[in-house]
Amino acid sequence: MLTLIQIAQVLLSVLSMIILAQFVLSLLIAFNVVNTYNDFVRQFYNGLNQITEPLYRPIRRILPDFGQLDFSPMVVLLLIRIAGLVLDNVALTIATGRPL
Repeated sequence: MLTLIQIAQVLLSVLSMIILAQFVLSLLIAFNVVNTYNDFVRQFYNGLNQITEPLYRPIRRILPDFGQLDFSPMVVLLLIRIAGLVLDNVALTIATGRPL
């Protein structure tokens, strides 16, 4: 059971890194530091968007419209952090045998 929790924690960490990479790349594209006419950049960015968009879509429906600002990545990162804390507590409960 602890191994499954550790695998889930690693997957949450990887997902956090993907979200951060997508955020940084979108900033670089917005400020014309990276050119989207490059096939690799375009495919990489589209791949990151395909991974993150299903996570952002339900949150975008709930959050009010802030114009050009999109707070859904920040909300997803917050939810990932909360899920990580819950998994830590579950792992501690399983390891010690005492409820928190």
